Amino acid sequence: MLPVRAARAAVRAGSRRVAPRVTRLSPAIATNSLRTSRAAYSSTSRAYDSTTRAAVIQVLNNVGSKREVQQYLSHFSSVSSQQFAVIKVGGAILTEYLDELCSSLSFLYHVGLYPIIVHGAGPQLNKLLEDAGVEPEFEEGIRITDGKTLGIARRLFLAENLKLVQRLEEMGVRARPITSSVFTADYLNKDKWKFVGKITDVNKEPIQTAIENGYLPILTSMAETREGQVLNVNADVAAGELAREFEPLKVVYLSEKGGLFDGNVQKISAINLDEEFEHIMSQPWCKFGTRLKIREIKDLLETLPRSSSVAIIHPGDLQKELFTDSGAGTLIRRGDKLMTAESVADFSDLGKLKDVLVRDREVRDARATVDRYLDFLQGRKFKAYFDEPMKALAVVLNPAPDQTYATLATLTITKSGWLTNVADNLFAAIKKEYSSLVWTVKADDENLTWFFDKADGSIVRGNDVMFWYGIEPGEELNKLMREFTLQGRAMLGESNLESRLHRAAQIASENLRAHFASGSAANQARGYSTLARRPVLGATPKSAFSHMPRRGFATETNPNPPYGKKHASNTQPSRVALIGARGYTGQNLISLINSHPNFELRHVSSRELEGKKLEGYTKKEIIYENLSFDDVYEMEKNGKIDVWVMALPNGVCKPFVDAVNKAKDETSSREDKSIIVDLSADYRFDKSWTYGLPELVKRSQIAQATHISNPGCYATAAQLGISPLVGHLGGQPTVFGVSGYSGAGTKPSPKNNVENLTNNLIPYSLTDHVHEKEISSQLGVDVGFIPHVAVWFQGIHHTINIPLNKTMTSRDIRQMYQDRYAGEKLVKVVGEAPLVKAISGKHGVEIGGFAVHSSGKRVVICVTIDNLLKGAATQCLQNMNLARGYAEFEGIPPMN
Repeated sequence: MLPVRAARAAVRAGSRRVAPRVTRLSPAIATNSLRTSRAAYSSTSRAYDSTTRAAVIQVLNNVGSKREVQQYLSHFSSVSSQQFAVIKVGGAILTEYLDELCSSLSFLYHVGLYPIIVHGAGPQLNKLLEDAGVEPEFEEGIRITDGKTLGIARRLFLAENLKLVQRLEEMGVRARPITSSVFTADYLNKDKWKFVGKITDVNKEPIQTAIENGYLPILTSMAETREGQVLNVNADVAAGELAREFEPLKVVYLSEKGGLFDGNVQKISAINLDEEFEHIMSQPWCKFGTRLKIREIKDLLETLPRSSSVAIIHPGDLQKELFTDSGAGTLIRRGDKLMTAESVADFSDLGKLKDVLVRDREVRDARATVDRYLDFLQGRKFKAYFDEPMKALAVVLNPAPDQTYATLATLTITKSGWLTNVADNLFAAIKKEYSSLVWTVKADDENLTWFFDKADGSIVRGNDVMFWYGIEPGEELNKLMREFTLQGRAMLGESNLESRLHRAAQIASENLRAHFASGSAANQARGYSTLARRPVLGATPKSAFSHMPRRGFATETNPNPPYGKKHASNTQPSRVALIGARGYTGQNLISLINSHPNFELRHVSSRELEGKKLEGYTKKEIIYENLSFDDVYEMEKNGKIDVWVMALPNGVCKPFVDAVNKAKDETSSREDKSIIVDLSADYRFDKSWTYGLPELVKRSQIAQATHISNPGCYATAAQLGISPLVGHLGGQPTVFGVSGYSGAGTKPSPKNNVENLTNNLIPYSLTDHVHEKEISSQLGVDVGFIPHVAVWFQGIHHTINIPLNKTMTSRDIRQMYQDRYAGEKLVKVVGEAPLVKAISGKHGVEIGGFAVHSSGKRVVICVTIDNLLKGAATQCLQNMNLARGYAEFEGIPPMN
């Protein structure tokens, strides 16, 4: 298979995945489909109602092809019922997606599959504890469970279990609640975590009995000691222990996000741990919850057979994950180590190689054809890729002297190779080494849709299709297409083994050729296609006549979309130290952190306020300190702080930053490093720091950064107001900016003296203002900036004059801005010129006006921003969220 690992270095982990026909069935539709009849049961086995089963399979055929559904049903039915799957259901799924979960489980039940369900109830427990006046406590990510907490948890788990069972029963599913007598545990550490258990034994009997009698087993993650004391156990841990005991084909973690995501916010479709674990763990985006989850899954799979895999999936996509080649979430397997050979002599068993090349191609002269092909390879530079049992084998010919692209000469995959994703891993390795590749497929190949998804372009000639990736438009591509148009598959000459074998099959038997062309060999592990995978299911994701490479983001759409909740990778709290808390920005940031579910203030430093209680922070009592450089060094060295926020005047924070960096250097082996966000201008021109303007700087860079310079308030508004037109400038933009006097700080001066500002407007730093340099540096064009201060307290208004290099209309420009900031929650594009009084106290930016001069060559745009919020504190929190793995807008009130 071709992986989805892009040419960029970030792991997208390839995959077994085809661009899917998205079919998510609503709970109502699913329920109606499954209620066609009820099955009858005996005491030991279920007599399936053929009408119900047929109806379910028909619905499944809307999710995948008939071949896929039958193939996976057969695969899952090949083991005992209790070895099909263990499914872990989080508490949030029970609260938010109960109907979708039950619909998916109902499908499995009605085709005779019995997953073992174990659920948690963490979010519900947090809410109940809060209502009961009990503050949840965690140590090393594990809930401290005292007697009161345990009592509440026990009642909650029983209620949630009953809720799930009753909803399944309503959908015609027989479900059995199993709330005790499965997990035996010892105290994990009674002094530290109190009533938290470490599972020591799993009693299979209640689960097996339920399944043998036709029930889905529904378990809580509660355990008992041998003396009968109930203990709390994490649901992920319970699922892992069930998996170790039953050794299922699938371990499924249901997730609201529907999978794991890489540094480019792309869902990772599949991970082959044997090949990719070290690489993935070295990626800067692999941190916090993502890192922990991958490591835990690796530890689990190393105790299970290689046939077992883990899937992280949204509950509504469970059918697609289990019954299609494409899947829908993230599949994680141990996989198989891949080997390579660069000559025929490198193969230790030549007979086995020949058998592999011939398998499922036993036509007249097949073995002689393979012998001649191996002779041909003796004189060519090639690289072969294969796993140890040779379930998958690919041969790639190096580029000819007059070509830049390689040729895929053959790929043979067994049915097991497809089901266990060896092919995905193999092609991931190919794409890492060959930046451009050409291959051909028969147009009636059952897997054509998959090929279209994996290629940059394709062209059809008769019954042949040529695919390629990595070849830029130009003379070489034009020549390649001309040759294919004239010669078809024959243009590859003797290099393509499938073409040779296909000719042998034609010669041997016209009837046999017709047999394969009709598609009746769909159940063979391999036909005569170059790469076989999946049948054509109707509309394909790309036109068969497309010959242009796939486009990235169009220039007018948002190339840097926000990181929403589904991209969050961290659920653990983060400890914050605020250096310089006295100013307006510090006070606003404290207020935001106070309402944030994950950030916790541990230290606030202010020389003037030392010893006083911090007002406005209600999570815990905080006393102002006057932290020294040595204090900061020691706290960083001991891993006490996750986020350092420097809210100091320009030119002051360097010694604090140096102290943090020194401690980091001395503890370089620690994986989870702290981050620094500096609100001053000190590091905005330092290339070793990441400039933290999420709407314009790649969010993936900010998410991986440890040193972030927070942009200036004037600079943020000006850049957002100019950026979409940078490619259309006909001269230097000029920004006339007016700020409220809070921008002048708390230290008394003429610029924050209300008496002096009344009936007045004060210009200052009319040239070479630090924000002028900042705006110009970040946009890459010279920008004039003229700042003023006015009598209102907070809020900035920019009037920006922009010369254009072409005639444009107001509508054209406004549409350009709307497209560029599509999906941005903190940027609002409006028609009229925005007003300061409307933005004061709001957490975003408004852009409007779009007045175009009669010549069409000049536009005036107005931008407003609250200098203390999006211009400082809110933007700081955005950056903190991104860098610590939370949803970008967590804790930030929406713009009205």
